[in-house]
Amino acid sequence: MEPSSALGSKPSLIDSGIAEPRGSSFSGPGTGDLLRHVTPIVTAVMVDAGFFLKRARHVFGSLSPEAAAKKLHRLALDHLNDNKGRQRTARLYRIFVYDAPPVAWKGHTPLGKKSLDLGKSDPALWRHKFHDTLRGQRKVALRMGEIPTSQVRWQLEPDALKDLTNGKRRWDELTDDDFRLDFRQKGVDMRLGLDIASLSYKRQVNQIVLISGDADFVPAAKLARREGIDFILDPMWATIRPDLFEHIDGLRSVCPKPVKKAKDGPAANPA
Repeated sequence: MEPSSALGSKPSLIDSGIAEPRGSSFSGPGTGDLLRHVTPIVTAVMVDAGFFLKRARHVFGSLSPEAAAKKLHRLALDHLNDNKGRQRTARLYRIFVYDAPPVAWKGHTPLGKKSLDLGKSDPALWRHKFHDTLRGQRKVALRMGEIPTSQVRWQLEPDALKDLTNGKRRWDELTDDDFRLDFRQKGVDMRLGLDIASLSYKRQVNQIVLISGDADFVPAAKLARREGIDFILDPMWATIRPDLFEHIDGLRSVCPKPVKKAKDGPAANPA
């Protein structure tokens, strides 16, 4: 599928040799040579792994950890090509992937008191293999946060809480399935923001591509732009908040656009 930008998006800087804006004061053969940059575009691609995996399930369906890691790597490299996916227009500095290792929590279910070891669960094994495969990919650097086990807590599911407050269920009718473990990554966003600042201040790159959809990165995007960095966001066709759109230089999704399914029938044809 031909890579493209989202409808109504800002165009990203994808030509390493042509200055922007592409002037209307020049025309005819050799115009490109007049606007040729001395230094080519050097791009750092930064990937919020949690966001990528969530969108990848929506875009590509179920994937093995090896396939997911290779999809991520391919997606990052596609940002170095033109809109037709053929001509290489930028040089890769590095692909930074931000994630946390699976939580290594041992405990018991809240009601049945069944023993649990999340470090040996299928999701944890999947994540470990995903990280190991990424480490073997060319030009990939993993930036790992953590999930503190001391902050892991059982929480009642919203639907179960609603039923309790509405009188539809009683406390003695609850089961372990009505609870979920609450744990959050720590240090991931901080590492991403610090890397953006470091790359910008040290002039190690002149373009940053961020694969994410989180508006928490607005301050980092604003800093990069103030330092003259061309800041491109790839939300993998997800809808982004207006305040995030305001503080980027380009919006470009290079993965296939998800096909919307009809409510009462097979998948709808792409527009």
